[in-house]
This record gives sequence, structure tokens and C-alpha cells, in this order.
Amino acid sequence: MEALFSSTNVWVIAFLIFILRVLNMTLDTLRLMVFMRGMKPLTFILGFFQTAVFVLALGSVVNDLNNPINTIAYSLGFATGNVVGMLLEKRLALGYINITIMSPTNGHQIAETLRGMGHAVTEIPARGKDGAVEILESSVQRKFAKEVQDIALEADPDAFITARDIQRVWRGYWRD
Repeated sequence: MEALFSSTNVWVIAFLIFILRVLNMTLDTLRLMVFMRGMKPLTFILGFFQTAVFVLALGSVVNDLNNPINTIAYSLGFATGNVVGMLLEKRLALGYINITIMSPTNGHQIAETLRGMGHAVTEIPARGKDGAVEILESSVQRKFAKEVQDIALEADPDAFITARDIQRVWRGYWRD
């Protein structure tokens, strides 16, 4: 058993398994995210490469089931790959999001600022728990979600903001 842990080759193979599994799970997480957003061609491409990398990683572990280092590297790669995939997907910000802003004081100002930035906004007068509010609906590319949130909170720190992923169905205006 001591020879198993002292061989440099064992650690190199374990590291490669770890890297393959991180890549595999990163691709898998991204594939799932683009699948949920209806991006068929990208889902196909990611699925192909994700499966190829999975077969290489799993095959390396199965070839030497008596080596616990490979199993640990495989498991650590799985966990790490999930997190890396989530971070990468958030950074890529693929798809669209609908942002709802409820402002009791500055709804019209927020809407005008967003329009000035090129975003489409629908203003809806409403009544909330504490009185009149302005509800703003804006569907934007996910890469602009933080910008919209910052504009709303700068104009009205008490604004209530929610967001949900959406798929573009038909027409409308989208800032590029």
C-alpha cells in the first residue's frame, strides 16, 4: 500500500482524473443551463464533449478500482466541477431574465433611466401593503441584470426587486 502512495505516476494519473472530472462536470452544468434556456445547438455540442470527457475520466477509475486515490480524485473533480460550472455559467450570463421592480417613490424615474440606457420597461400603477407603488417590468439579457438592479436601487433604495429566467417567445425589444 505504501508503494501505491509514493509513486509519482499514481499522483499524475489522479490529477489527470481530477482535471477530466472538473471539465466533465463544468460542461455538464453548462449543458444543463443552456438546455433549460432552449439553446438546442449549444446543448448538443456541450453534451457531445461532456460525454466524451466523462468516458475518459470514468474509464481511468474503472481500470484500477483498487486505487483509492483515483476514486477520491474522481469524487473531488465531481464536486469542484459543479461549482466551477455554476461560476462560469453566471459569468457568461446566457439567456434572458424578467426583472420586476416595485417602487413606492421613484418608479417613473427608474423607468426613464432604464429607457435611457436602452432597456424596454413597462410601468404599471398598483397598490401595495403601504399604499401606491409603481411596478416596472423589464425583460433583459441576463448580462444586464446587475445594471438594471443597480439603477433601480440607486433611485430607490427601498425598491423591491424580483427576477425570473424567461425564454423569448415572440417579438419584443431586446437591447444588444
